[in-house]
Amino acid sequence: MAKQTLDQFEKKLKEEKIAAEAELNKIAVPNKNVPGDWQSKFPYGGGDAGTSSLERQADEVEEYTNRLSLERNLETKLAAINVALAKIKNGNYGKCEKCGKQIPMARLEIFPEAPFCVDCQQ
Repeated sequence: MAKQTLDQFEKKLKEEKIAAEAELNKIAVPNKNVPGDWQSKFPYGGGDAGTSSLERQADEVEEYTNRLSLERNLETKLAAINVALAKIKNGNYGKCEKCGKQIPMARLEIFPEAPFCVDCQQ
């Protein structure tokens, strides 16, 4: 792969990394003990009492559950981006991890952190 093309993919991956980290920062905090792991923030509210408080707490639990799913998806994407950036540095970017063939450029343009070619992904 040409250096200019690699540079373009590296730039795109870095931009996606920044975006994923920004989204994660909205809903989670980095786990200082486990690199690459994030912990969802629980949307704690005030100390209200009564029925309205129970409804609000139920809403907060539902939102937290949604945040967990989003956090996992963003963590997975961020990990894949980091792997792709490492591959650029060590000269293995764009090669399928399963069969070793070059991943088509069209696939990489859409999914630059793709670890597999289309055939091996299926």
